[in-house]
Amino acid sequence: MQRLDKIIADRTSYSRSEIKKLIKRGEVMVDNEVCESADKRFEENADITVCGKAIGEKYIYLMMNKPDGTVCAVRDSRERTVIDILPEEYKGRGIFPVGRLDKDTTGLLILTNDGELAHRITSPKKEIKKYYIAETDKPLTEEDIAAFKEGITFRDGTKCKGADAENLKSDEKFRVGVTISEGKFHQVKKMLAVCDIKVLKLTRINIGNLYIDVKLNKGECRKLNNIEIQRIFFSNFN
Repeated sequence: MQRLDKIIADRTSYSRSEIKKLIKRGEVMVDNEVCESADKRFEENADITVCGKAIGEKYIYLMMNKPDGTVCAVRDSRERTVIDILPEEYKGRGIFPVGRLDKDTTGLLILTNDGELAHRITSPKKEIKKYYIAETDKPLTEEDIAAFKEGITFRDGTKCKGADAENLKSDEKFRVGVTISEGKFHQVKKMLAVCDIKVLKLTRINIGNLYIDVKLNKGECRKLNNIEIQRIFFSNFN
C-alpha cells in the first residue's frame, strides 16, 4: 500500500505540490471515486485517473537508437543528453540511461526508471554480452583476434576479460565486430587501440539477445515489452 500522492508522483510528471492541489480540486479519482486525501493509501495497481486521464505505469523501459553528439547522462550543463531528446511524455519520470555509450557512439541504449533492472543489466556478475560494429582504419590480424580471446591488457595495466573480435565483409571500408561482456570506460576503442587500430565510427547493435530496432531513426525511442526485456538476459547469441 502506498500514499496516493506518491503513486501519482511515481507514474506521472506532476510534482507533489501539484498533485495535492489537483486532489483538493477533486481532479483525482481512485476506482471511479473522487479521493480528497493525498495521504490515503492504495494498492499500486489501483485504477487512478488525474483530470480524467489514467496515469501511466510505474516503471518505463525504453529502447533508444542513440545519436552521435549526445551524452549518456540525466543532465549536463554543457552537452545535450539522451534525456534531453526524450519525448515530453517521458520527461520528469526519473528515467536514466542504463550504462554509458560515448558521446560519438551510436546505437542501442536502454533507458528506464527501474533501478533494480538497471543494476541487473550492468552488474559485472551477469556478464551480459554486448555486440558492437566499428568502422576502423585497418582490419584485425589473426594475432589481434587471438589477443581479444586471451583478454586485452590496456596500456595502464588494466586487464579485460576475453572477448570476440572479427573482420566483417565490406566493399569499401574496414569494419570490425566486437563482443564484450563487461563495460569498462571507452572499452572497445581502447581494446582496438592496443592493436594499433583506430575507431572511426562505433555502433552498439545488441545487448544480450535484445537487438536495436532497425525501424528507429537516430534519436528515436520506443517502449520495450516484457519479452524484449527478458531477451537482455539471454546472451548466447552468435
